Formats: sequence, C-alpha cells, structure tokens
Amino acid sequence: MIDLRSDTVTRPSAAMREAMVQAVVGDDVYGEDPTINRLEEMAAVLLGKEAGLFVPTGVMANQLSLRLHTRPGDEVIVEGSSHLIRYEGGSASSLSQVQLCCVPGTRGLLSSGQVLQAIRPQDLHFPLTTLVCLEQTHNVGGGTIYPLATIQQIAEVARTHGAALHLDGARLFHAVVATEIAAAEYAQYFDTVSFCLSKGLGAPVGSMIVATKANIDRLRRLRKLFGGGMRQVGILAAAGIYALEHNVARLKEDHVHAKQLACLLQQIPTVFVDPDLVETNIVLFEVVNSDCTTSELLLAFKEAGVLLNSVGDRAFRAVTHLDVTAEQIEEAGTRISSVLGE
Repeated sequence: MIDLRSDTVTRPSAAMREAMVQAVVGDDVYGEDPTINRLEEMAAVLLGKEAGLFVPTGVMANQLSLRLHTRPGDEVIVEGSSHLIRYEGGSASSLSQVQLCCVPGTRGLLSSGQVLQAIRPQDLHFPLTTLVCLEQTHNVGGGTIYPLATIQQIAEVARTHGAALHLDGARLFHAVVATEIAAAEYAQYFDTVSFCLSKGLGAPVGSMIVATKANIDRLRRLRKLFGGGMRQVGILAAAGIYALEHNVARLKEDHVHAKQLACLLQQIPTVFVDPDLVETNIVLFEVVNSDCTTSELLLAFKEAGVLLNSVGDRAFRAVTHLDVTAEQIEEAGTRISSVLGE
C-alpha cells in the first residue's frame, strides 16, 4: 500500500527509535527531564526566540496560543480554509470562547489588505480583534508558502491595530527548505510560532511552540490546564531532537516527489492538476468527467493500493513524505491512471 493521505503517517526510523531508547528522562512537570529541556532550547534557538515548549499535538499548540493571546469574546482573524477552522473540532470557541473571522484567501494565503479590512473598528458593538493567525505552509492551499514580504506587511497591519500574531507553522520547515529562508526569519514577525515534529520531520508524536520566556511560562501553565502536562516525555523529545538534526534537509526529496507525482497525474486526461502550483510536498488534483462519487473514487484508489484524502467533490490531496520513494511515486501514478481507465 502506498500511503499518500498525509505526512502524519510517517514511522520513526531505526536510528530515531534507538535515540528514543537511549534518552535520559525525568519528570517534565517538575522541569527535570533533561532531554525535553534540550529539545525546547534547540527549538527556541532555531527560531530565534527566547524559549520553547513541547506539546503533544499541533492542535494543542494552536489552541494554547489562541488562549494566550485572547480573552472570551475576542475575534481572531484566520484564513477561511485554515487548519484552525477546518480540522480542530471547533476548539477555539469551546476552549477559549473566541470567534473566528474567516477570510477567504488565494490558495490559502491572505494579503495585508484583506487583514486590514477584517480588523474590527473600535466600537463597543464589535468584538475586539486581538489576534491574526497565519498558516505556513498552507495545507488545504496545496502546501503553499507565504512570501516573507507578505508576512511582514500583515505583521505591520496587525501591530498598528494592537493585534498579536500566531504562526501555525505545522510545515514551516518545508517553506524553509523550499525558499532557503531561515526559520528565524519567518518567526521574527510572530509572537508565537508552532511547528510539528510528527509530520514531515518523521517523529511519532509532538509539536513545539516558541515565544518569549514570559509567554512560554504562561503557556506552560495553560498546557497544564489543557491536560498537556506529561512526565518522562524525554523519550518523545529524543525523537524530536533526531528529527531536527537529521530530517530537515531531506524534505527536499519530498518536494521533488510531489512535483514528480503532479507531472504523472497531468498525463491522465480525466485529471486536472497544475504541477507549477506544487511548491512543497502537497499535490491537489481533481477528477473530471467521472460518474463516480468522491467516496467511490477513494475506495477504487485504495483497492488499487493507493491511499488518498479528499478535499472536496472529486478533489483529492496527495502528500509525499519520508516513507514514500521515487519508485513508489511512479507506481502510484500508474495505479491511479489504471483506476481512471487510462
């Protein structure tokens, strides 16, 4: 089976597993786990921030950051197809009692003008706009990369109006590798930045948040409130350290494989895909002129040995990752073509 549903399906390598076995651990709630302390320091340095915090999931990283920057009744500006609105179970309203202002972007990306228009006037009839959230790279946008200049412009707008900025950087290092812009250069414009260890970087569990020391202290308390305080978590931290030391540069391979897959799919007459829009490791494509439903197509692809996710009516997402080889990408193209009768 060739699994292209997500880069969350990656499995730790033998070397990563060995690092986990050898990890020196302690009780992290007491601050006594040396391996998690090392990971948090490493993440902070890498992104140019004062401190870092390990959390179990990317959703928790985002929701802790929302809680940090807002009060009940506030409004948060997000792009309309962002992870925060699509894939986090309504947690912003449930856990932080905030509402989300969903602004439709272009392939997931907002402009500074859109953000400016979305910020509420200072009027007691309106909620306060206290936070702007961006996603790098943008999942549903197709792995799209926010240009650094656009981030800077949005940051200027937000600061002028007293709003904080959070970056859902789940796949931030894909942007780093693709653009050769350092993670710290992206991070400098944000009050909080999160990134996932358990996607393309190949760790089994975990995400990081980086910020000022004062904000990390507050986030650590909020993590406990949200049920995220853990004990001998150095076993997981060791995987994260290995991921940051060994699995960042190799993300280029996933980008090459994604472009390769898009070019293969483009040769199928009933598939609409634009390889020029593939910037990182995500390929979006549509099946046209088909009598099959989305569910029927997913099942047919699965029976042919390719797992995909749907993102709309007969629209699909394929995500390349470290457990998929160039040969498997070629085979996936062949199997998808056979399902579509080409």
